[in-house]
Amino acid sequence: MRTPPPLLSEAEIDRRLADMLPRWRRDGAAVERTFRTGGWKATMLAAGAVAHLAEAAWHHPTMTLSWDRLTVRLDTHESGGVTERDLLLAAEIERVVAWRPPHPLEGTPDDPRFAHVVGETTQAG
Repeated sequence: MRTPPPLLSEAEIDRRLADMLPRWRRDGAAVERTFRTGGWKATMLAAGAVAHLAEAAWHHPTMTLSWDRLTVRLDTHESGGVTERDLLLAAEIERVVAWRPPHPLEGTPDDPRFAHVVGETTQAG
């Protein structure tokens, strides 16, 4: 039986979120982020991306889906709170879900009907 990963202190979690993941927040014994999307199809696409990353990492978040929102909540169940695993997966989720195509890829039209994740400005280099 393997040893559960160590918990991070609240101060360490808050520092790392402020430095690396400012759109994420600590909520009790977890970290979470709500992505606002352009509608149901975009919510499902974002949830699928998160599901793929989580399964590949063998670390499974709680996801809450609604028409124009996806909330992702991460904690390490076997440790009873937030560990390094959670912050690493949060960073990868942030990178993938908030990704916007660089030039010359056009991306979705600047029209709310085609919005994916609303309000994101992350550009690939």
